[in-house]
Amino acid sequence: MDSKKDKIDAFFKKDSPFKSQLQQLRTLLNDTEFTETLKWGIPTYTINGKNVAGIGAFKNHYGIWFFQGAFLKDEKGLLRNAQEGKTKGMRQLNFTKDDVLPLEDIKSYVLEAIQNQKDGKEIKIAKAPKAKDIVLPEELLAAFKSDKDFQTAFKALTPGRQKEYAQHIASAKQEKTRVNRLEKAKPLILDGKGLHDKYKNC
Repeated sequence: MDSKKDKIDAFFKKDSPFKSQLQQLRTLLNDTEFTETLKWGIPTYTINGKNVAGIGAFKNHYGIWFFQGAFLKDEKGLLRNAQEGKTKGMRQLNFTKDDVLPLEDIKSYVLEAIQNQKDGKEIKIAKAPKAKDIVLPEELLAAFKSDKDFQTAFKALTPGRQKEYAQHIASAKQEKTRVNRLEKAKPLILDGKGLHDKYKNC
């Protein structure tokens, strides 16, 4: 499959206990002025290139999330707060297999989200730190000198992940603790993982 549309179609054709409901949500969103695209492997719906909504399916639930959902009035009390610190503006409409989709209510949220985007309502996310702004502890710099593969793996991480590791190691008061933290972090860094990835994926 080469085209983005093929990949989006494949998402909705996958075996899922929510297959029918996901298709209903797709139809509802595509009946608006949204542009349907694919980002992070999920169907995403944009206005003038700005992310407004996305459709997701998980083990026990599915639904729509709104990237700037904090601005929605939520008169029905259906929205749930996203659990990731980086997305304080995000809100979700979640449903389970046995739920009857309140399509009219969902549509009202969708239309409001579209209008909010047109009105420029947007929570500004702080920019990720640049690599040059990250202060590396001495223990980390010493490890780079003795292990170039480790240095390469560290520099391949995003600036945000680099900063997490640098602060985690440097925040220990005792040198022994800093070295221990470095040794525990090494396998994760060599594997291209962030310090807190296992918690983010829960």
